[in-house]
Amino acid sequence: MVVPFLSREEYIEQAHFFRVYRERMCDKFPAQEILTSIHEEILITTKLPMALEFLAGEILLTGRLSDGMAHLSHYFTPFQAFIMGQSEDDKSRFDQSIALEVLQREAEYRSNSPAPAGMFIYQFECVARNRLGYDLGLEAIAEDPLYNEHWSDWILKIRRQLGTIDFGDMIYYRSEFAVEEKRQSIGDEDYLPSYPILFGHQEGRIAKANRGKEPLLMFAALQRQLGYPAVPRLKPRLEDGPLTHPALEQRLQRIEQTLKLIQSELKGGIDLSQFFVNPPGSDNG
Repeated sequence: MVVPFLSREEYIEQAHFFRVYRERMCDKFPAQEILTSIHEEILITTKLPMALEFLAGEILLTGRLSDGMAHLSHYFTPFQAFIMGQSEDDKSRFDQSIALEVLQREAEYRSNSPAPAGMFIYQFECVARNRLGYDLGLEAIAEDPLYNEHWSDWILKIRRQLGTIDFGDMIYYRSEFAVEEKRQSIGDEDYLPSYPILFGHQEGRIAKANRGKEPLLMFAALQRQLGYPAVPRLKPRLEDGPLTHPALEQRLQRIEQTLKLIQSELKGGIDLSQFFVNPPGSDNG
């Protein structure tokens, strides 16, 4: 089923839904309670409140948000259902809070006249960075309503080429920059390739500059230069370092004192004066 491209209002509310659901999930609120509370916040002029009612019912039946999203294929895209499904898979290491942030940023980008090239780069990096599987991931991406037939055909085609052709080259050869260089090399200003051009001049320049490099470097350059959305990453739980817990610090201090005593004994004896409250010969003795 072809998913319709929704209005800007819908995507703004979707972004709010994914953000609030993630925040309250991290605060240990039950999923059913989260959906009920968000339902009251969403604009009733959108279709999202009805979608949330359906998702709440699916949560009760299956305990999975992704199953409900897959059933609502006229509202949520296959990529959205795929991302959520990967985070809910018992065998997956894909963190659910990251999945929700991925969907939040994607919805925010959709609400601001998204470019197909920018959306594809973002979705592809989400799949690549989190190791979600190119076969199913690219199949879900290809069904996005933002892409026309030429885009969808190319996305399905590169599934068979990944690993054999540099990903930067795939983008470069389908860019306006590559066409310009070809025209200059053959001296024909009217040259047109036999295949559709999908990426612009700047994407092609950046892709060529990153040939043979780690694709993540190219993604970062596209984000800096063209304002493409950045893929969220899992943040460390202990932002101030691994030794911030008071009980752990006390235990390490005791271990350190024990080691000092052992070292003193090996050197010829322990100086007991350091343990006296008032050492002999002091003024307070």
